[in-house]
Amino acid sequence: MLKVGDQAPDFSLQTAAGEVFRLSEVLKKNNVVIYFYPKDDTRGCTAQACSFRDQYDVFRENNAEVVGISSDDVQSHQQFSAKHQLPFTLLSDAKGEVRKLYRVPRTFGIVPGRVTYLIDKKGIIRYSFNSQLKPLEHVSGTLEILKTLN
Repeated sequence: MLKVGDQAPDFSLQTAAGEVFRLSEVLKKNNVVIYFYPKDDTRGCTAQACSFRDQYDVFRENNAEVVGISSDDVQSHQQFSAKHQLPFTLLSDAKGEVRKLYRVPRTFGIVPGRVTYLIDKKGIIRYSFNSQLKPLEHVSGTLEILKTLN
């Protein structure tokens, strides 16, 4: 995994809306929370996404944008986002290239990992959390650190 204090690698991926998301462009205006998750519409991933959704206004009040990344395709992201009314961006990393850039480990060597990074406007990682089994702690821990950045 990347560590606190590391420079976050820049990347571009397609959004569920078919647009191109570029990290460096978003960092010009906001801190960014990137959370990598295993799969759309699974129990833990849905709980995590809905927790980010429920706290989204707090993230925005603290100058942060939330971005979810999995290897699911754009159509899956569109359905997942609509079903759960997610107000933030989901990105498709079908080839796992961004997951590799961010050194997100696999669980048991096979399940895509669940890792969250908080990146400040300068592109520096200020928080990282890795836990497959505690999806809600990704949200609370990130918010706690985010509030200290302002």
